[in-house]
Amino acid sequence: MAAVLFDFSGTLFRIESSESWLRAVLAEAGLSLPEPELLRAAQALERVGALPGGTSVMEPVPDEFASLWEIRDQSAELHRAAYTGIARQVPLPDPALHDALYDRHMTPAAWAPYPDAVEVLGALRERGIAVGVVSNIGWDLRPVFREHGLDTYVDTYVLSYQHGIQKPDPRLFETACTALDVDPRDVLMVGDDRRADGGAAALGCAVHFVDHLPTTQRPDGLRPVLDLVG
Repeated sequence: MAAVLFDFSGTLFRIESSESWLRAVLAEAGLSLPEPELLRAAQALERVGALPGGTSVMEPVPDEFASLWEIRDQSAELHRAAYTGIARQVPLPDPALHDALYDRHMTPAAWAPYPDAVEVLGALRERGIAVGVVSNIGWDLRPVFREHGLDTYVDTYVLSYQHGIQKPDPRLFETACTALDVDPRDVLMVGDDRRADGGAAALGCAVHFVDHLPTTQRPDGLRPVLDLVG
């Protein structure tokens, strides 16, 4: 393999829990909720899929957001509108908290790399294998990589909101291959979403899937990549 493309959320990094997310925003706003109420609100936010990068939506997306939800990763504006709209289904003590929650999820503090991410990215660099990040996202994730010391291992970032297209559209993967100057047939795509990340196969890329789990439950899920690239 000449290059490896990685998804971001659920592959190289994992977002904090809904409870941690809500606690951080309430603390920043100088607000508090009784513990049972806080836990109920965090669980409700999780069920509706309000935390970007968190668990999949457990409840049906309201009709008023359904079309927006499908294209949310095509621009920064669509991404914010979709997630804050979904979040507003859950009442909070101050309406401004829904936007604050969205802002929080874009901060490096809200993310943690999987335990083996540095090891695997470093090994790829040592082998001379190029690395790209291809993500369906509505904001610039480079500060997250820099803050956690992974930016030095990434040769290119291809982010859906900057191109107006989202995975599984093959054009997003093709953009990454062009940036790295590699033939897609010599590329491995690593991701956690079989539909979205599987779109790379249309170009001839090999595809490998990992489980979207909390970091404590997936200590070495990326290591098989090193065997796959040879």
